[in-house]
Amino acid sequence: MVKHLRVDREEKYEIVEKWFLKDLEMIDGKEADTVTPYFDMHFHKVYNLEAYSCASKYTFARTLSKLNEMYLKKDFKIVNFDDTYLNDDSIWSSNNRDCLVLMRICFYASNLLCLSLCPLS
Repeated sequence: MVKHLRVDREEKYEIVEKWFLKDLEMIDGKEADTVTPYFDMHFHKVYNLEAYSCASKYTFARTLSKLNEMYLKKDFKIVNFDDTYLNDDSIWSSNNRDCLVLMRICFYASNLLCLSLCPLS
């Protein structure tokens, strides 16, 4: 865990605590259906954490999952996260989300344009 400090115009980071991935038992996103940056990490002790944003919370969980898959292949649980956003192969993953939102806006705008051009009888 890193503590962010701003001294004058300089930004500094201080390592407050270190954990090993092999000791991680579970990541609890607390509420899967609510946009919240809060989550718990379960080691021998439960740590209540707050991410910068909900998106960064999901990115962190995906990163830990990938690191575990690559190096440990340990079975740890990721609970109370929306599975759709956890899987990188999903069309809704964070890399594609901006494009998909833009596509939806364009789709709705074109529908509105078409509807506005149709004569009412």
